[in-house]
Amino acid sequence: MGTSVFLNGSLIGETEDKDMFIHEFKNKRRSGVIPNELNIRYDEVSDEIRINSDGGRVRRPLIVVEKGKPKLTEEHIRKLSEGKIKWNDLIENGVIEYLDADEEENALVAMTDEDITKEHTHVEINPVVILGLPASLIPFAEYNRGDRVNFGAKMAGQSLGIYLANYPIRTDTKSNILAYPQVPLVMTDTYPIIGLNKRPAGQNVVIALMCYEGYNMEDAVIVNKASIERGFGCSYFFRTYQTEEKRYWGGQEDEIKIPEKDIRGYRSEKAYAHLEEDGIIPPEMEVNSGDVIIGKVSPLRFLGRGEFMTGIHNRRETSVTIRHGERGVVDRVFITENGDGDKLVKVVIRDQRVPELGDKFASRHGQKGVIGLILPEEDMPFTSDGITPDIIMNPHSIPSRLTVGQLLEMLGGKVGALNGRMVNGTSFSGEKEADLRKELEKLGFKNNGKEILYNGMTGEMMEVEIFTGIIYYQKLEHMVANKIHARSRGPVALLTKQPTEGRAKEGGLRLGEMEKDCLIAHGASLLLRERFSSDMVKLEVCKKCGVVAVKDYIKNKVYCPLCKGSDTEEVEMSYAFKLLLDELKSLLIYPKIRLSEM
Repeated sequence: MGTSVFLNGSLIGETEDKDMFIHEFKNKRRSGVIPNELNIRYDEVSDEIRINSDGGRVRRPLIVVEKGKPKLTEEHIRKLSEGKIKWNDLIENGVIEYLDADEEENALVAMTDEDITKEHTHVEINPVVILGLPASLIPFAEYNRGDRVNFGAKMAGQSLGIYLANYPIRTDTKSNILAYPQVPLVMTDTYPIIGLNKRPAGQNVVIALMCYEGYNMEDAVIVNKASIERGFGCSYFFRTYQTEEKRYWGGQEDEIKIPEKDIRGYRSEKAYAHLEEDGIIPPEMEVNSGDVIIGKVSPLRFLGRGEFMTGIHNRRETSVTIRHGERGVVDRVFITENGDGDKLVKVVIRDQRVPELGDKFASRHGQKGVIGLILPEEDMPFTSDGITPDIIMNPHSIPSRLTVGQLLEMLGGKVGALNGRMVNGTSFSGEKEADLRKELEKLGFKNNGKEILYNGMTGEMMEVEIFTGIIYYQKLEHMVANKIHARSRGPVALLTKQPTEGRAKEGGLRLGEMEKDCLIAHGASLLLRERFSSDMVKLEVCKKCGVVAVKDYIKNKVYCPLCKGSDTEEVEMSYAFKLLLDELKSLLIYPKIRLSEM
């Protein structure tokens, strides 16, 4: 039996000479006889040839190697730079080909031309392309552990910058803008290629690796208060609120206006004080949680066939209010139409976010942390030249994570700042550590980046030298202002009578099994009863039958639905349990409650 050949998972035939088949296939693909989108792989375990052409595969370009030599020559590169040939010409001539994850299993790829042996089938165009786009933004990434590169790439997508130049006319649901973005001193070749140097997402800061007063334990960082006052980490949060005048059956429709006093759900005159005559709030007005920003009146829902009322009694208040826990200033108002021709109003709220305790920051090397202390500049440690760090980071975060790239970036940033130039930190091809050390020594600093610091609180010289440098720090979108939440009493769900879920709905904070165990361990029985009685209900239960009694509100009496007796006892239980009893009844199971004296 020959080797089975599959196309996109379907069996299409067999071949007796698999090596010749694969060789011919690749030659025809490189010469343009068959499409270059096809990929082929031989699986030794199952003795199958798999050909893939389905959409959605990730493929990447590599230079073809034949007889130990790359097919891409200096002649090709010269013609490319002169514009005589294009990228597609290289693909059509079989100089470069795209491999998917399947075909890469059969390929041996060399990193550089110097690494090529007779066994190699391909060579990288540039070693940095083995990294994805976000990972290639990390300087000296080859010195970091793989998972940290992964974290760094993930957090680069969460960093604040100016995501689009036309943000003032956009109405994204929510967005963040960094007030003073800076171009990093230590850059990779990817930055100018994707234009991130024109639209950066971070700031260069002076950083010291040391413990100070214990406020930067467990990845927390200490931030210089003066740096924040100079604009470090300052950002703006935008949220868009919108509503439209919908049309309903029977000729009824919504109205955007200041509601009249006779309308159902009317708030108060004070609630609508910010609105202008058209029922919409004007720009640059300060608003807080629960304030009305768009006044709106809608027809009543659930109208029956004979309830076709008109006029003011058939209207209810449906104004748009600021979400619970948010505040800001009205930035801009848009009045337009939707696709159906109905009036559409959008209001964008702007909130200035100055860094506070708990806000999340990260370097480009997966070293994330929250602000643990904001310290006045006079209490911060300082060098003999009077330089105080903007951020103090814990040195214990380095040995366990092995982010050596971060230490190199600190050295490179120091060299770049002192020499007034950009430092190239591209993975595999950036500036070498030895060169940066020599340059730092020429500038009059120790080549290891360490300096003598003085305690800002006592003025004493510290016994050990502290590693200081300049690094690119990113403010992430996880801010305390978006997450802080507490409540005493508040809304409950209609079905279970338990507190609602989620910050936006003013929800309760859940106490689960483990929290319950902690309260039991502490012997806090009263607290336990109080915390777990959010949906407590008192029900009359028949002493004889053990079923929930019926209350007749007209005759003002309680009786058992089974024995019709009135010998009942009031029992406290969770409403969720009462709901379970009702659901059992719907399954024709009548639960019986046994009562006993306490």
